[in-house]
Amino acid sequence: MTATDGDEVKRLAALAEERGIITVEAPVTCGVERAVTADITLIVGGDAAHIEACKPVFDAVCSKIVHTGPLGSASVAKLITNMFAFIHLWALGEGLMLGKKAGIDVGTTLDTIKASYGNSFVAENEAKFILDGSYDVGFTMALAAKDLHLAYELGRQLGVPLELGGLVEQIFQRARAQYGDDAQSTQVVKLMEDTVGTDLRHPGYDNS
Repeated sequence: MTATDGDEVKRLAALAEERGIITVEAPVTCGVERAVTADITLIVGGDAAHIEACKPVFDAVCSKIVHTGPLGSASVAKLITNMFAFIHLWALGEGLMLGKKAGIDVGTTLDTIKASYGNSFVAENEAKFILDGSYDVGFTMALAAKDLHLAYELGRQLGVPLELGGLVEQIFQRARAQYGDDAQSTQVVKLMEDTVGTDLRHPGYDNS
């Protein structure tokens, strides 16, 4: 249920098949907080009949299932969604800092983003961990860097120029070197804070 590349999933599935074991891949998305309440989305790949057989288990841990196709496809889709999330995270930091330096209250800028075309899952669910200074999103910098690297390498293999994805991968690698593997992925925004010399704290912001 983690993020890996599709070829690795197929390799493991082949080993399992030799032992009479059927494989279905089901990486999850929508974050740690929603996992606690079984409100996550499962991205599943594999034979439709096998997925249907697993549905009672899936239904117990998620609120939505997206079947992307054969084995390996769910892992690719998961890497795409993670790449988007990390791009959005860095973009959010840029936007919030730009607003603050222009004299706009950080909470007001975030409220504006959330009420606009610029809204995203990251703004809705992860911004509060930046504003309160905890960065505690429950996902490490090492994992973020790994997922971005896998996505970028997949782009190279398929001839897809991931220019923005590659740039954000390098930003995360810089944050990883600065803050360590165990730092939270949201601490990539701290690179912006440290560079500008001001933070994005807003303890009174109501994220409800």
